[in-house]
Amino acid sequence: MTTHSSVLLPHRGVLAIAGEDRKTFLQGLVTNDVARVDEGHAVHAAFLTPQGKFLHEFFISERADTLFLDCEADRLDDLRTRLSRYRLRAKVTLEARPDLAVAVAFGAAKDTFGLPNEAGAAKPFGDAGVAFVDPRLAEAGLRLVLPREGAEAALAEAGFTATSLEVWEAARLRLGLPDGSRDMPIEKATLMESGFEELHGIDFKKGCYIGQELTARMKYRGLVKKRLMPVTIDGPLPDPGTPLTTPDGKDAGEMRSGLLKEGGAIGLALIRLEHRTHGPLQAGAALVSPVVPDWMKLP
Repeated sequence: MTTHSSVLLPHRGVLAIAGEDRKTFLQGLVTNDVARVDEGHAVHAAFLTPQGKFLHEFFISERADTLFLDCEADRLDDLRTRLSRYRLRAKVTLEARPDLAVAVAFGAAKDTFGLPNEAGAAKPFGDAGVAFVDPRLAEAGLRLVLPREGAEAALAEAGFTATSLEVWEAARLRLGLPDGSRDMPIEKATLMESGFEELHGIDFKKGCYIGQELTARMKYRGLVKKRLMPVTIDGPLPDPGTPLTTPDGKDAGEMRSGLLKEGGAIGLALIRLEHRTHGPLQAGAALVSPVVPDWMKLP
């Protein structure tokens, strides 16, 4: 990643949740502790099916008594609809905010915004936005929610040079960070397989939320047999969903998102842990080699 560079993320959108019950409303629905969110702290969380399978992931930050959910843009309406079913008598409003954009920025958080280099550290940005250190990994840089109009100029004024989306994709994949339903199939993926525990997306002490039972059972009973992890690719970039097999033909997992770049392709894949060290895995016409990131804890 280039120091002090930034890029807007066109595939991310913002859902705003306001009203006096906004935090208690979300608290019983999502995987992380919403009570910890304020203008100085942001979290990463997910919304699951009652069976504990993935539906949505998002970053939750706050500005002026409004929670901003940085989520998948093309699935924002689905997220709003699903959350609205639980609103009942809660004093909350849920509103899509197409006037707001999401960006990532690379560089020293402390030098740029006066933020500590700590995951989740946040502060207001401009008149209506918020900047925060990625709550999953501080190494992933900063995320920003800011007015769409004039966003690039605002980032430039903050000292960032515009870069390409490919630069962020390459960094994300090397770090092993999943990006919504591209890497976590809807109603199939589980958070423990997707690294949410180590990436601070689950609070096991916060109390009940939808899908808690399966998530806790997978953690405490040691039921995690697969993990989403970075892979290097020798050969053509496999399509998402391409099966992975061992040299002797055993099922070893499945390809997720990837990037073809100069010097070779990289990506994320769901790997069966029992086959992780069995040499390069076959993925169509390519060979795939798992890489365990520093943050990942394996049995």
